Amino acid sequence: MPKVAYQGEPGAYSERAVKVLFSDAEPLACETIRLTFSRVTSGEADLGVVPVENSQAGSVNESYDLLLRSSLVRVVGEVVLRVDHALLGLPGARLEGVRRAHSHWQALAQCEEFLATRHIDPVPVHDTAGGARMVAESGRLEDAAIASVEAGANLGLAVLAEHIQTYPDNFTKFGVIGTNDAGLGPANKTSLVMAGDDRPGSLFRSLKPLADRGINLTKLESRPRRGSPFEYVFYIDLDGSAEDESVAAALDEVRLHTSMLKVLGSYPASKGPV
Repeated sequence: MPKVAYQGEPGAYSERAVKVLFSDAEPLACETIRLTFSRVTSGEADLGVVPVENSQAGSVNESYDLLLRSSLVRVVGEVVLRVDHALLGLPGARLEGVRRAHSHWQALAQCEEFLATRHIDPVPVHDTAGGARMVAESGRLEDAAIASVEAGANLGLAVLAEHIQTYPDNFTKFGVIGTNDAGLGPANKTSLVMAGDDRPGSLFRSLKPLADRGINLTKLESRPRRGSPFEYVFYIDLDGSAEDESVAAALDEVRLHTSMLKVLGSYPASKGPV
């Protein structure tokens, strides 16, 4: 039975991602994304599952920063989950009496309109299920949590409101991280990070080898480069494996126009939200 680390507590969306991908795994809860990486690097866990992007709130920058810095861990799979948030409170609590909502900052961002119209103060915590546990232990009727209905049921919380995300179609992409292949199937997607050289048109020249070979980009996002003020790196997802002949040839040419290029992993793409 493989051990799969995830960021959060039992009932978290990350735990559900583990169960979807690895039904026979032993989930290993971790308080932070950094600890999830650490347990995979040390070998305490065989694999890890971390959030990488939400369809509303955008990329989870900590996950990408840790992938960039890690010399051992790479992306070996992904899954996209439909995320449906509920407002959870103690039995006897009423929606109109809630003053504070505890949850992960991404979940709070996804429910910003609901909270603002009801004058509920957002309180960031490390995890959605962790926020639900804090409310269950608090004894305060004016405190609530934003998490899954499942997380609330595990803790005996009441559902005060359902489907509270600003946009009904709310999806989170989770990356599987590991030091070895996860056995999820053949790779047909690659994630990488690069930094252009300091010349006019460097980004164009970096991307042109991919376009010339008909390689489709599904993500292109710039992020500040740590330790180099006002310099940026570009995170890229593309169709195909880095071992495909055309992709490998293109990346060899891309390297000529970059100061840094790192393949974060080639892996089977998610087949759609679950």
